[in-house]
Amino acid sequence: MPAPEDASALRSLLRADLVAAMKARRTEAVTALRTAIAVIDNAEAVEAPAQAASHAGSEHVAGARTGVGSTEAERRVLSLAEVRALLRGQVEDRTGEADRYDTYGQRDAALRLRREADVLSRYVSG
Repeated sequence: MPAPEDASALRSLLRADLVAAMKARRTEAVTALRTAIAVIDNAEAVEAPAQAASHAGSEHVAGARTGVGSTEAERRVLSLAEVRALLRGQVEDRTGEADRYDTYGQRDAALRLRREADVLSRYVSG
């Protein structure tokens, strides 16, 4: 797999591979890729302000804003290194949980988590 040049290219690769995994009915890959994409989306979300805006934009709703796009916020832009760190965390989480499942004798669940970790580990190095 060619190394993505930026976070956007890596996200596109994850999405393309998700579609391919869905078509091939590879459940571990689908689960791992969906979760990874969601983790990246959550990391890009803008944090809510600590307090609502002090100005009143409407006589009916305190703090309301008006106008097209007035309630939209730019999403955070993650670097390729940040996205890879998120994916690395997903791999580590799955591996750790697989080890824990092994200690409880849950071999099938541990194997499933290790397969998911293997899927995501392909996107970590570059």
